[in-house]
This record gives sequence, C-alpha cells and structure tokens, in this order.
Amino acid sequence: MKLIYQQMLAFFAVIMTTLLIVGAFFIQFTTRMVYSSTWDQLEGYADSLMQQAMSVDQRTNSSHGFQISMLKNSEAVLSHQKVHFAIFNQNNQMIYPTQNDGIVRQLSKQDWNKLQKGERIHRTSDHGTNVLNSRAEMTDVLVPYFYNGKLRAVISVGSLVSDIRANISKIEHNLFIALLISSVAAIILSYVLARYQVLRINRVRGAAHKVARGDFDIHLEEKNRDELDDLAQDFNKMAVSLRGSNEEIKRQEDRRRQFMADAAHEMRTPLTTINGLLEGLQYDAIPEDMRGKSIELMQNETKRLIRIVNENLDYEKIRTNQITLSRRNFDSTDALNNIVLQLTKKAEEAGDKLVLTPGPAVTIYADYDRFVQVMFNVVQNGIQFTQNGTITITAKRGYHESIFAVADTGIGMTKAQLKNIWERYYKADPSRKNTKYGESGLGLAIVHQLVQLHGGQIKVESEKDQGTTFTLTFPDEQTSQDKETKKIE
Repeated sequence: MKLIYQQMLAFFAVIMTTLLIVGAFFIQFTTRMVYSSTWDQLEGYADSLMQQAMSVDQRTNSSHGFQISMLKNSEAVLSHQKVHFAIFNQNNQMIYPTQNDGIVRQLSKQDWNKLQKGERIHRTSDHGTNVLNSRAEMTDVLVPYFYNGKLRAVISVGSLVSDIRANISKIEHNLFIALLISSVAAIILSYVLARYQVLRINRVRGAAHKVARGDFDIHLEEKNRDELDDLAQDFNKMAVSLRGSNEEIKRQEDRRRQFMADAAHEMRTPLTTINGLLEGLQYDAIPEDMRGKSIELMQNETKRLIRIVNENLDYEKIRTNQITLSRRNFDSTDALNNIVLQLTKKAEEAGDKLVLTPGPAVTIYADYDRFVQVMFNVVQNGIQFTQNGTITITAKRGYHESIFAVADTGIGMTKAQLKNIWERYYKADPSRKNTKYGESGLGLAIVHQLVQLHGGQIKVESEKDQGTTFTLTFPDEQTSQDKETKKIE
C-alpha cells in the first residue's frame, strides 16, 4: 500500500473515531436531556393539578379531596398532549380515574416508602406494569402531596415513551445525516493532509535521487516545524558533507595523479642514471678513474629511490594507526643538536645558516625517533624553501608542554597555500619538485600526522616572501595520559 493511502487511512480513522465517539456521547446526552426535560414538564403538570384540583377548607384547615370536575377538565386538556395522570389516596389506592374492572391498582411498596419520605420518583414502566396505560410503555413521575405533615395523595403523571423515542429518533436521524456529510468531508480532508505530507516526503526523495546521481548542489527548504523539516535539515548537512567529500576526493585524485607523474619522473631519472652507469661498467665504457664516482652516483640515486618509497610507506602506516609510539622523557636539546649537525652541509649548499638558539635543557615526552623525524622534516623543509637565509630553531617549556619553533627567512606562503600544506602530495612550490629534499610532497603530511599522534599541535605562520614559522607543541606525560583517558571514555 502506498504511503498516501496509508496516511489517508490513518487520518480518516482518527477523524471518524473522533466523530463516532462524539456522536455516541451526544446521543446519550440528548437522551438524558429529553427524559429530564419530560420529567420536569410532568412534575409541573402534577404540581398544577395538585393546586387546582385539591379541595381545602380554609376554616377547618382540612383537605376534602379532589374536585372531579377539575380533574376531568385537566384530563381533557392533557390528553391532547398525550399526557395521562392518576391519583392515589393516602392508603395507596387509585382514586382517579375510577376503574370498573374491580382490580385495585396500587403503587409498589418500594415506591410508596420513598413517597412517604417526600421523594419524587422518575421511572419508565413497561406495558402491563404501569397504572396509567397498560397497553403501552410509559415514563412517569410520582409526586407526593402533604398536608399538615401527612401524606394526603400521590399524583402520577406520565407520557408515552414512544413519543419521546420518536423525538430522539429524529435527532439520531439528523445526526446520521451529519455523520455522512462529515465522512465525505473527512475523506477529502484526509486526502489533502496525506498528499501534503507525501509531497514533502517526495521532495526529500527527489533530492536523494539527485544525490545518488552525483548532484550534491541541492538544498531543501527548512521551516523548523516538525520532524520532516529536521530531516530536511539533516539532509542538507549530508549534502554539504558529501559535496565537500566529493571535492576532496577530486582534489586528492588530482594530487594522486600528480604524485604518480612526479614519482614516475623522480624514479625514472635515477633508474635511467643507474641503468646507464651499469651498462657503462658492463661494457667498460667508463674510464677506470671515473668508476668510483659512478658507483657513488648510483648509491645516491638508490638512496633517493629508497627515500621516496619509505616516505609513502611511513605515511600509510601513520594514517592507519599501524605504528606504536614508544614515548619517554628525554632532553630534546641533544636531539636538536644532532639534527643541526646532519643538515648543516645541506644548509651550506643552499647558502643558508642553521641557528639553534642556546638555552636550558628542554625535556620532552615523546617517541625519540619520531620526534627526530618530525624536527628533521621541518628543518629540512625550511632549507628547501630558503636561499641564502637563516633557519632558526628554538625550544622552550610551556604549561605542561614542550614548545619548538622553526623559523626561516625563505619564500614564505600565501593563505591559499597555507590551507593545503598538510595535504598529501601537496607542494607549495611545484618548481622545486626535482630537488633532492622534496621528492614526494609527503614530508609535512607525515609531520602533521605524527604530531597529532603524540596528542600535540602544529601551527604555521607565513607571509609571501617574508618567511615561515612552524610552532610544534608536545604535551607532557600526565597531560597525554589524561587526553587518552578522555578518548577511551
């Protein structure tokens, strides 16, 4: 069953259930109201008969009974309204109308006891059990009359139940007609409401089909009224996320292709060089005095290939959390001095000067080898993009953390370049892709992953042609443990 019919059925069921419940209560209320109104009217007739037909001697203050002529006149008037009455004396004997069949008609002992207490009785009697009309079902009231504190008479005034039910039937008939009209209106209203809801759902469905076809530039209207609007809001967030992911996939794919082209070029060059030198050695085409230089060149090119492969392997291991950090407390100054010694020659080749700001020993809590890898890459990056300048390395203690800064006076970066420096395969200066320090564009991506793995932060400040400053923060042991505990929780 389609949703629109399910919705229609649900709305129609709710509306009809409400109408039926209201109708049932209305019929019950109307029935009670009709009977109550009839009894009030009959009590009025009884009181009027008592006042008009009762004969009282004002001198002796005594009751002489009822005036038969008045009773007959009243009977003639009330008979036109299909109202009957009977009068019982203080001995529970019916004295009017008089009966010729010889049967003494009396009220039940239970009713008589109530009447003696001054209670007025409302009742409905089946045919054959009432004293007013044994051939029909009637509803009547019994009204006691007291004089000088004694029960003198009881008047029973009744009306045919069929007349009352006829009025109730007319009300029920009109109510049934109204129910039919309401049912038609309920069907129309159910269709309108169901179609409105289904249209809103189909709007989301249509948008989902567009997303499935790869169209992420879609936005659903949000009015924050109900769950469907919440769904539309979540859908919009999903579309934005998918659009960003799609753009990121395209960007990564472009960089992957660029990387494959760069890697192929970088690998082709050393492989071609090695192959040419090997052929020269094989056919004795290289002079004896140049063989040592040729072997050294092959070794350098081999190391270059190994470096490219290792950087890719390291990045994948770090990205997929396949490495384990062996963190401990150690003096970072010694490690930084070793890095400066290793890179001094490369800095001099670029006309740069490496400066390690002297200061007290700075203790750091980190994996020693990975810390050296991080700082080595950052300092080497500064050398790569600085010509005839200075690379300054500083280390200091912060609040429960160790802070390191590497500042160069190189070419710097624009804001657009700063946004992408942590991306895999990204190179701020593609013209330098053939240098021996930046083959793959993975160095800073690895640095970023390793610092995050330590629970630290790395920030970059740079201006075009003004240089770049990398600031790295490593938390102390207790702070790192607290962060790991929160992640587990």
